[in-house]
Amino acid sequence: MSPKRKISLTEEELVQALRNREKIAADALYDMYSASLFGVISRIITDTAVAEDVLQETFIKIWNSFSGYSAEKGRLFTWMVNIARNLAIDKVRSKDFKNQSKNHELENNVTFIDEQRNTVYKPELLGVKDLVDKLKPEQKIILDLVYFKGYTHVEVAEELDVPLGTVKTRLRMAIMQLRRYFN
Repeated sequence: MSPKRKISLTEEELVQALRNREKIAADALYDMYSASLFGVISRIITDTAVAEDVLQETFIKIWNSFSGYSAEKGRLFTWMVNIARNLAIDKVRSKDFKNQSKNHELENNVTFIDEQRNTVYKPELLGVKDLVDKLKPEQKIILDLVYFKGYTHVEVAEELDVPLGTVKTRLRMAIMQLRRYFN
């Protein structure tokens, strides 16, 4: 039996197939974006099984809420990353997840930590890590806590012992700086 070929469509073809709810759209979506979206999710959720569940929820949400996507507002990938990131953050903030995290047994933690070292998301391959490294340290740490660890602005302010307004300003300045790199 020959290995299954991955489906690859242009963004326009994929958008059209998703709008028409064609099966090829679901297959292409998974083949083209599962690794990237899983990388984003696993930066926030370190438990592989939970991250995989959130990835599945992400694809379901993309499929079911595709009518809300507008190409005029941004690229498809950016829209999907935001969905994945938001679902991952929602999961981390949920009571069930917090309770489950507290219940890991000590002997399982060694295996759990070892498994997490093999994450798929490698921002250095995208050049994002280099761009983030160019930010001021106080901007970089806030960006990391908010976007990659799922902290709220209030939690960042408490963690770093700085005023909430300072957190918001530094985050806004970091995002503006990153935008300059892409424009």
